[in-house]
Amino acid sequence: MKRVLNAVCVATMGVLVILSASCSKPPQEATQPTATTTVETKGKIGMTCMDLTNPFFKLIANVMEQEAAKYGYELVALSGELDPAKQNNQLSDFVAQGYDAIFLNPVDSKSAGEGVKKAHEAGVPVFTFDVQVTDEDAKDMIVSHIGSDNFQGGQLAGQSMMKATGNQGKIAIITYPEVTSCIQRRDGFMDYLSKHDSKLEIVTELSGRGNRNDGYAVATDILQAHPDIVGIFAINDPSGLGAHSAVTKAGKQDRITIIAFDASPAGKQAVFEKKLYDSPQQFPRKMAVGTVEAFIKYLDGEELEKKIFIPCAHYYYEDSVNDESRVAEQW
Repeated sequence: MKRVLNAVCVATMGVLVILSASCSKPPQEATQPTATTTVETKGKIGMTCMDLTNPFFKLIANVMEQEAAKYGYELVALSGELDPAKQNNQLSDFVAQGYDAIFLNPVDSKSAGEGVKKAHEAGVPVFTFDVQVTDEDAKDMIVSHIGSDNFQGGQLAGQSMMKATGNQGKIAIITYPEVTSCIQRRDGFMDYLSKHDSKLEIVTELSGRGNRNDGYAVATDILQAHPDIVGIFAINDPSGLGAHSAVTKAGKQDRITIIAFDASPAGKQAVFEKKLYDSPQQFPRKMAVGTVEAFIKYLDGEELEKKIFIPCAHYYYEDSVNDESRVAEQW
């Protein structure tokens, strides 16, 4: 019996020694990077746009951030809040804080020149997206621009307006004259009507500042001054949806055609619900990816195209019916 107890004790001690050695041994994986290991950033990119509450710019900011991270850069996105002075201060701050590049969507195409010139003097490259800078001294300082072919998109809107109205009656335009992209949409719209000998009569053009509230207010004024209009072209979806609210309140949704622009998630759904007849489609993901790629090519010393324009496409009810992106509320 004593021998058995001794054997048990020896065996037990052996197991304890093995366990002790196992627990004290440093884990082999400890020095290996984990999925949460942070990669040291190469630098920072400052991005400022018209208004980050607009889903169009929010999406662009998110995609830019993801794309920049792939190349080791941190992107900081700010909202210009439709205030040119505020945006110029943001540009100055990016320069003062030593950012490696600036991605700019101007609140005001001309006023943004002030901030662009400061960045250029400090050697910080500026890339514009969606909206161009028009200041004579600053526009050539932009390294590269990428945006929708807004003139061509405006032509699509003109085509749809003539089709929907039977090319007869009075129409109005809700504009945003401080912004080049919106100017080009309006010009493309007018160009199509002119080249196709349109019989439509444009009774007024008023600025809706690209948002739903102002679009509603402006459309309300238009309906009071011109109760017999048959169509409204709004330069983006928020303006168009604001106009639809005004038209609905006036009980004229069955006699006034509204054409917007963007094919945003809300715009796609509005087309599906037949609140909008057409919303020529932009492709903001391409815009965001292209801007980041231009910056990387610039760093690599590649020659860049000064301007890249992405064609727009009609977005009709027929397009919306089986559109999975509409159902998923995506661009």
